[in-house]
Amino acid sequence: QTPEQRKRNAKFTKEQDAKRGKPTQELKKKQEFKSPVSPVVLGILGFVVFGGLIFELLSRFFLR
Repeated sequence: QTPEQRKRNAKFTKEQDAKRGKPTQELKKKQEFKSPVSPVVLGILGFVVFGGLIFELLSRFFLR
C-alpha cells in the first residue's frame, strides 16, 4: 500500500468506528430543504403569471 492509501484507510476506519453502535437517525445528517429555484426567479415567474392573469381579467371587465 502507498502512504496515501494508508491515510485514506485510517480515515475510513476512524469514521466507521465513530458510527458503530449509534442509531441510524443520529448518523443521518439532517439536510435542510433547498429549492432548486431561487426566490428571485420564483418571484418573477409569479409576477408574470399572476400579473398577466390580473391584467387579462381587468381588460375583460372594463374594456369589453
